[in-house]
Amino acid sequence: MDYEVQFVERGERETRFVARPMTPAFANGIRRAMLADVPTFSVDNVRVIENSSVMFDEQIGLRLGLVPLTTPPNEFDIGDEVTLSLDVSGPSRDSPEETRTAYSGDIVSHDEMVEPADGNIPVIDLKADQRLQVEADAVLDVGREHAKHQGGVAVGYRHLQRVEDAGERGEFDDDDAHIVRGVIEESAPEHVDGDASEGDLVATEAFDHDLRNRYPGRDLDVSDVENAFVFDVETDGSLSADELVDRAVGSLEARGQELKEAVQL
Repeated sequence: MDYEVQFVERGERETRFVARPMTPAFANGIRRAMLADVPTFSVDNVRVIENSSVMFDEQIGLRLGLVPLTTPPNEFDIGDEVTLSLDVSGPSRDSPEETRTAYSGDIVSHDEMVEPADGNIPVIDLKADQRLQVEADAVLDVGREHAKHQGGVAVGYRHLQRVEDAGERGEFDDDDAHIVRGVIEESAPEHVDGDASEGDLVATEAFDHDLRNRYPGRDLDVSDVENAFVFDVETDGSLSADELVDRAVGSLEARGQELKEAVQL
């Protein structure tokens, strides 16, 4: 089956798009695949060479495991490892600074394709004469094995909604807020406060989620568009939003092919 995809917003780490025709079960399958089936690198083992900071080794390991690492698609296999190292010392005693903060950008990777997705994530504050020197193994795995491998930090979907104009609101009708969230499909452009065309996709943030601001003085009916869903996807930087969606759909396709071959046997 062919699906129609329309982007409402599209960025490197965040995207919002409408997909149709699609059943609720398949929409949920895509969401789950983005969380559970797309592999990313994450620190798994930490070897502490020196730690004279105030934190226990286990706390350091936890913080390193929370640093997102870039994961180029199709370059590694599940279980592959990349070695990282971090060696940071506190300020000297004659320095005016009381502490020095070690950031994720101080982490050195032995493979330039796998490195911290953000360089400004604080790891630890070190005081004078304190030092943190560690080596770590980042392993490629999937979110269903551990949440630290979930590249999608915020993944969800909801029905696309269509607004129908039911006429002019009565003079004495209550002017209560008419709140909607997500994306609406334009169907009454002649009554919009501004430029609009039939079938436009409009994020509800554009009118502060209140339909009164977009259709002043109108009586409205809001309904779900059948088999049309709005996906909101945000990643941690290990992959782009496009890569996360593409690989999630690919994993579903692979599972479907595997099931088809198994049934034929």
